[in-house]
Amino acid sequence: MASAISANKAELLAIANAVASEKMIDKSIVIEAMEEAIQKSARNRYGAENDIRAKLDPQTGDLTLWRVVEVVEEVDDYFKQVDLKQGQKLQEGAAVGDFIVDPLPPVDLGRIDAQSAKQVIFQKVRDAERERQFEEFKDRAGEVITGVIKSVEFGHVIVNLGRAEGVIRRDQQIPREAARVGERVRALITKVERNNRGPQIFLSRAAPDFMRKLFAQEVPEIYDGIIEIKAAARDPGSRAKIGVISHDSSIDPVGACVGMKGSRVQAVVQELQGEKIDIIPWSEDTATFVVNALQPATVARVVLDEEDGRIEVVVPDDQLSLAIGRRGQNVRLASQLTGHQIDIMTEEEASEKRSKEFAVRSKMFEEELDVDETLSQLLVAEGFAELEEVAYVQLEELATIEGFDEDLAEELQSRAIEALERQEATFREERRELGVEDDLADMPHLSEAMLVALGKAGIKTLDDLADLATDELIAKKREAPRRRNNTDGPPVRRPQREQDKGGVLGEYGLSEEQGNEIIMAARAHWFDDEEEAPAESTQGSEVETTDNQEAADADSTQ
Repeated sequence: MASAISANKAELLAIANAVASEKMIDKSIVIEAMEEAIQKSARNRYGAENDIRAKLDPQTGDLTLWRVVEVVEEVDDYFKQVDLKQGQKLQEGAAVGDFIVDPLPPVDLGRIDAQSAKQVIFQKVRDAERERQFEEFKDRAGEVITGVIKSVEFGHVIVNLGRAEGVIRRDQQIPREAARVGERVRALITKVERNNRGPQIFLSRAAPDFMRKLFAQEVPEIYDGIIEIKAAARDPGSRAKIGVISHDSSIDPVGACVGMKGSRVQAVVQELQGEKIDIIPWSEDTATFVVNALQPATVARVVLDEEDGRIEVVVPDDQLSLAIGRRGQNVRLASQLTGHQIDIMTEEEASEKRSKEFAVRSKMFEEELDVDETLSQLLVAEGFAELEEVAYVQLEELATIEGFDEDLAEELQSRAIEALERQEATFREERRELGVEDDLADMPHLSEAMLVALGKAGIKTLDDLADLATDELIAKKREAPRRRNNTDGPPVRRPQREQDKGGVLGEYGLSEEQGNEIIMAARAHWFDDEEEAPAESTQGSEVETTDNQEAADADSTQ
């Protein structure tokens, strides 16, 4: 390239064509780079202060060099300006304010100038090549691509993709998979980013979507849209689950994915280094899908808690270890697949839990409503769990309980409302003892019990509440999943992590919309202060003006 600047016309064009072809970029970009290099070298020869332009004809290779100058009445910059007389010599009819062209003779570049020009051209071509690579890959996220392993650096695998390079980070590799330089590898393009050193193409072999794409390549029905993978979960290199559904009733989705003698699924398993894959029929019914997702374990009963997004699954004692899986793998994958937190318990544990809940609720009704044990147990047996449910349920619904009549129902509702008022008064007193301001009681959706919770968390003023983010206020606590240290020991829970602790009012089931309303209501006084400040400033200026006017009037009277 060093000889490119001093080469003849044919050689310049030949070099431009060769570079454009090799780097797969537009020839015009190479021509532009050459022109920029010649301009830079010419400025070194004629003076950097000159505005020198170069034009290389892409057809003939002719090189034109000139200086642009401005015609002025009085010259201040002799490099970029000429007077009217000199300007008219260069271009007939030139007038003050015109920019004219002053032709320059071609320069014969020396070794240093040629080397500098070479660097300019290389940099321009390199930038164009990087931009071309980014444009080629920027819209290919989610596509499976094949490349050759170029190197392994600090555990990250660098893959040659032909026209660019990608990286499989350590956490996106299949564990215990050996990466050997020169081997071909398939991976999913997860993200493409611009970078000063070229496009960063991030690849993954551990993502669930990689498994989805592999099935689409092996199962024509998935590629054609007849069968759909509705959900996927992976423990890379160990086990995976996919939920499939068929849009054609005559085609079995599980059988189609397995293939003749398991040929289709085995092709995917081999690509994933022996990862075991459970293919599960997907169902719109959450309970049914959860039962399917926990295969091969047998499920006795499923209890949904839609409000908290949790599911309790009851299994026979001999199925517990199978349902949980080795190190909790089976239940963890089932949770990822269904999108719900799944708690596994035996029938004995479930029965014990129900008995405790029944006893606690019965005792609560017995004490708060001042009724006997039989009556409180009847309420719990009918599904009542909170005082609010008794207080605000339709009177007819209470009266229809066996052994109840309308008078008893009215009396129970009256007692429930009184009990709620007592609780509210108790919480109000506790809230005031904690120092929580009364202004917080005016916020929407906040009960006295919630205000006590805020006070215990150190949130006692409107500003304290306004400083919170919505998640800090209402995010629900995620309980640690149940697991076992061994198949015979009692179930234990892992220590609660900081990010699982949830918001201050997470246990009260407030929605995100309600949380936003509370925060915005608490921040309203900030904007009131901003509106009052200009008004006070204006009022002060009016007083000052009035005082000045009165002083002036007094002077004139004197």
